[in-house]
Amino acid sequence: MSDPGILSATVVGADAARDALAGPRGPKPRRRFSRRNIFIYGTLIVVALYYLLPLWVMVVTSLKGMPEIRMGNIFAPPVEITFEPWVKAWAEACTGLNCDGLSRGFWNSVRITVPSVVVSIVIASVNGYALANWRFKGADMFFTILIFGAFIPYQVMLYPIVILLREMGLYGSLTGLVMVHSIFGMPILTLLFRNYFTSLPEELFKAARVDGAGFWQIYVQIMLPMSLPIFVVAMILQVTGIWNDFLFGVVYTKPDLYPMTVQLNNIVNSVQGVKEYNVNMAATLLTGLVPLVIYFVSGKLFVRGIAAGAVKG
Repeated sequence: MSDPGILSATVVGADAARDALAGPRGPKPRRRFSRRNIFIYGTLIVVALYYLLPLWVMVVTSLKGMPEIRMGNIFAPPVEITFEPWVKAWAEACTGLNCDGLSRGFWNSVRITVPSVVVSIVIASVNGYALANWRFKGADMFFTILIFGAFIPYQVMLYPIVILLREMGLYGSLTGLVMVHSIFGMPILTLLFRNYFTSLPEELFKAARVDGAGFWQIYVQIMLPMSLPIFVVAMILQVTGIWNDFLFGVVYTKPDLYPMTVQLNNIVNSVQGVKEYNVNMAATLLTGLVPLVIYFVSGKLFVRGIAAGAVKG
């Protein structure tokens, strides 16, 4: 009588030999350099170079002196790096009657952007929370009117807002400009917050209501801790839009209170003296530095907020 252990080992060995002869199983591994991958990555590289090339030209030009710029090769790195154009753009370039560079405009932009972002996000988040969880009579009509306001061209409202601010005594002041930015940013932000709060589990809201929580208690203790991604989305959208704004800044303020973008326009389009391209490039990079830093710091949260319901209907 044969040993069961020997018989089992023989069967296992036969199965292993059969598998070895049959070859590897499972899906065939993809080639790393397939036509599809070459096309995809090649397209991404070309698009990235297309968008990065102007930035490269701006950076290298801002680090060159004017004699080197006049040699004509705009793509070549600087032979001798100099930060004098950056210093001049920040503290010495003429932006009209004043020749103190972009420093004055930078602090004006900070004083405009920070309160505008805070006020518009706080009010829009409460609006979106109310429209999503606390239904009231006429809520749909109110929301429709609010969203319709987001698509009205700014140019249509320029003169009426000038009259309103003049009658309120706020025309030409930073307070008036902050009010304008806050109001114009509210419709689209309300849409973002409403859609985000709608995507949250409704059971949490109902459970809090059963436990006796009120409007503000639910908003502060339940909704806010779960809403960091959408707050980051709203912050990025508002900071980028307000910081890069030129139209409202030049219409609703006066020269001493011009934001950074208006002063940048005055530097670049100046017709007096020699055209200093290195100073212009440095001034442009300084003006765009704040939104760029915010994107790099909070990019992951921005993607999370978009994916978590910022654009859901």
